[in-house]
Amino acid sequence: MERDQIRRFLESIKLFSKPHPWHGINIGEDAPHKIKVFIELVPGDTMKYELDKESGYLKVDRPQRFSNICPTPYGFVPRTLCAEKVAAFCMEKTGRSGIRGDGDPLDICVITERNIPHGNLILDAIPIGGLRMIDGEEADDKIVAVLSGDASFGQIRDISEIPKHMIDRLSHYFLTYKAKPFSDEKRECEITHIYGRNEAFEVIDRSVKDYNKRFDVNKRKLLKMIQTGLK
Repeated sequence: MERDQIRRFLESIKLFSKPHPWHGINIGEDAPHKIKVFIELVPGDTMKYELDKESGYLKVDRPQRFSNICPTPYGFVPRTLCAEKVAAFCMEKTGRSGIRGDGDPLDICVITERNIPHGNLILDAIPIGGLRMIDGEEADDKIVAVLSGDASFGQIRDISEIPKHMIDRLSHYFLTYKAKPFSDEKRECEITHIYGRNEAFEVIDRSVKDYNKRFDVNKRKLLKMIQTGLK
């Protein structure tokens, strides 16, 4: 069976089943300049939702225990993974050693003037920068993007054009949403840099390569099984 036939067969499966948000959604033909984003969480959510990696459905991670509210829609970039190459870039930029990827899809915050009432949806976003976050010796970058076509922010192309107070709010959320009030526990999360679009593109490209390295083996096995079974 030819590769194009196999590709069409796999694409036709999507007509009869819901694609997995992490593995079944294309990142976009114009990536990294314009990408698809799966939104898990929106401002005002009192529950912390995240993707269940096995089923592809959103699950309740935990109730938001304190007053921290995510200031923008928040989710991940499909078909990305924070692993060796993302960690290596973090170590290169920070001069540290022993950093590893967190093993999750690449996180992303999408700035828009519009209210998005719920998660579990896909949108087009334009990356403009990111927060280099390290969480317990794991690279946990947060890409910052604007909603494509947004009237107020859609023309922005670099994080330096975003009002500082908006980036401060994002930084504060990620540095404190796990912290317990009146606790002397040492904070494990830190943001070492706020970087622009070119570094964001590099992080996205590396996360795609990390994903392909991890999951292309499984795709090749699947293709071989289909070829064998349909002969």
